[in-house]
Amino acid sequence: MTPLIEKSQRRPAKHTPAKTTAKKVTPGKKTVRKPISRPSTVSKISSLKIAKPERTHKLNYIFSVGRRKEAVARVRWKANEPVNIIVNGRQFSDYFPTFELQHIVRQPLVLTHNDKLGSVSVKVSGGGINGQAESVRLGIARALVKVDPDLRLVLKRAGFMRRDPRVKERKKYGLKRARRAPQWQKR
Repeated sequence: MTPLIEKSQRRPAKHTPAKTTAKKVTPGKKTVRKPISRPSTVSKISSLKIAKPERTHKLNYIFSVGRRKEAVARVRWKANEPVNIIVNGRQFSDYFPTFELQHIVRQPLVLTHNDKLGSVSVKVSGGGINGQAESVRLGIARALVKVDPDLRLVLKRAGFMRRDPRVKERKKYGLKRARRAPQWQKR
């Protein structure tokens, strides 16, 4: 605990003098400095009003984000368009080559019977192919809930509304990987 310091023992506050003009020298008199008067920039900044651009058209899609491990999927759900799933500008069957990954992506649509309605456009980045597929699934599920909040319970029970928190564990010093120790040798 620090002892209390009386006011007389405290250090004096540092004083920075105002900007001054050049010295006026007159014979026989003391030198006088006059402070420079400048308008305050704070008052100018606070008086400025920044106009926000107004949206001229309404968005015709629902946006949501899904994440898994290092993968991030930005999903756009368009309700009034023919059935189509585009991932990074390619058909999802081309982007996710295996049937298992395609099934993961379509799970929320099939479960809620929305596989015959609307199109999905996805931009996905980071992670591996499996993490990307699961991040797209979460993004689609979140978009469906925005369209129809009654679907939340169905999707939640299936486990599609939960962001899977499991990520790769960091490597520790003295070990080969996160937990793999160097091989022990007796002799």
